[in-house]
Amino acid sequence: MTRFSRLRRVNDIPAISAFVRHGTEPPRFPVVIAVPHAGRDYPAALLADSAVPIERLAQLEDRYADLLIETAVARGAIAIVACRARAWIDLNRDPREIDPAMIDGRLPSDMIATVRTRSGLGLIPRRIGNGPHLSRRRLATSEVEDRIRQVHTPYHATIAHALSMTRAHFGTALLLDCHSMPPVAGPNPRERPDVVIGDRYGRSASIVLGDRLESAIRAHGLRTARNTPYAGGYTLDRHGRPGDGIHALQIEFDRTLYLDATLDQPGPEIDRIRHIFNMLFDCLAEECDPGSDRIAAE
Repeated sequence: MTRFSRLRRVNDIPAISAFVRHGTEPPRFPVVIAVPHAGRDYPAALLADSAVPIERLAQLEDRYADLLIETAVARGAIAIVACRARAWIDLNRDPREIDPAMIDGRLPSDMIATVRTRSGLGLIPRRIGNGPHLSRRRLATSEVEDRIRQVHTPYHATIAHALSMTRAHFGTALLLDCHSMPPVAGPNPRERPDVVIGDRYGRSASIVLGDRLESAIRAHGLRTARNTPYAGGYTLDRHGRPGDGIHALQIEFDRTLYLDATLDQPGPEIDRIRHIFNMLFDCLAEECDPGSDRIAAE
């Protein structure tokens, strides 16, 4: 199998949709998983327009983060997992977060300017860091609207439905939005976090849940940070409503924990990190158990 085919496929099965929904109905657990940035399906139109090699586009991925949730999914957990590559559309961006430099002609009337759009990492990524533009051309507003309608809107509608159904069944629901990150820069590598937890500075979830997750991660010998440098994005803003019994946390794993030395393929530690994720999932499910009054009492 060539490296190109690995990028085009999801778990070695050709992607047949923009995302997949795993899990049972009624839900078995009060925790719903989302993985927005691990998609490895690159549409032909994206590759035809690309001004850079596909390996450059793949740098946008949370490389193989979807493999970390496999044990939880096998047990029946509900998970909504992107198949379409982030280079096509970023599912953790507000649909109005459109970089005007990506648009040819009429601009959408409801665009919002953010730090991310200015840096080139808006809804449709324009560049990575200070690198070259990723696309040979700008897009018509209608093309962006098509991507939103076909991918972004149904992805988040599926998450919302899963959370609503889970809350109806358990009385509460928690969305765990799963990501991976490059090693966090800092003067002392021994102090950099292995895992970053985001809760929008306490707005998207009960502090009890973030504390429980952080404690469980440290119990496995991993270093943690809270909201720095990743506090969560659109997914947490949209779906986290603690006052209504729906919580949302983001979790970022350092890619060196589970990928090989080139950060390209699953590494020798992936089974250990998959096991740790499964244990974290169980801790959060226990914390959300309707028999516990800890969240309600907060």
